[in-house]
Amino acid sequence: MPSSTDLAGRLALVTGASRGIGYFLAKELAAAGAHVIAVARTVGGLEELDDEIKALGGEATLVPLDLTDMAGIDRMGGAIHERWGKLDILVANAGILGVISPIGHVEAKTFEKVMAINVTATWRLIRSVDPLLRASDAGRAIIMSSGAAHSARAFWGPYAASKAAVEALARSWADETKNMALRVNAVNPGATRTAMRAQAMPGEDPETLPHPSEVAARIVPLASPALKETGLIFDVRENRFMQYRMPE
Repeated sequence: MPSSTDLAGRLALVTGASRGIGYFLAKELAAAGAHVIAVARTVGGLEELDDEIKALGGEATLVPLDLTDMAGIDRMGGAIHERWGKLDILVANAGILGVISPIGHVEAKTFEKVMAINVTATWRLIRSVDPLLRASDAGRAIIMSSGAAHSARAFWGPYAASKAAVEALARSWADETKNMALRVNAVNPGATRTAMRAQAMPGEDPETLPHPSEVAARIVPLASPALKETGLIFDVRENRFMQYRMPE
């Protein structure tokens, strides 16, 4: 893992950038020198982020986009190609929890929305920017996952399934590109003081959890051109890469 991260002159795309981990990742990337393409549904959050990035002396391009607009994702990839001709860093961070519920009680529309945003939109994003990342001298993809993909706790079925699917996409993509300059890794951020965590665990004291800015600071080195690892999952709490293991 690189000890420092210099992203001067590099171009980073961050989804779910209007709040939580995505917001602070966008700030950290900008602070390290990257031009950030910030994507989110919430215009107000994006504008606040833009102000913060400008205060740091950085630059951002704001893209208000609902990731269920699959054609919109494709258009965004085309626009990046036309303007910059490449992409150096992808942070596929956007996601929703859905509902904490027994599987048999989950409404079809809720399950479908979780899969649409967490899985299908991530695949569509990968498909759209893959050639742009390959055009970079050191493309870096950071795919946000969750410990839920492995623990598969009771009542977390849709979210856990979506994150397991996202990890499988990341692993396949990493294997396809292992002989290229592109590095693809998933991230388990662990419990973090975010709105999603509060939705999932309403009785939990948020002050006992790390702030998303702390989590973001540990993730940013995965965007470094010096990074060697690919096809792994980075555990933020352990601050190290973990191998995927097949059941014995």
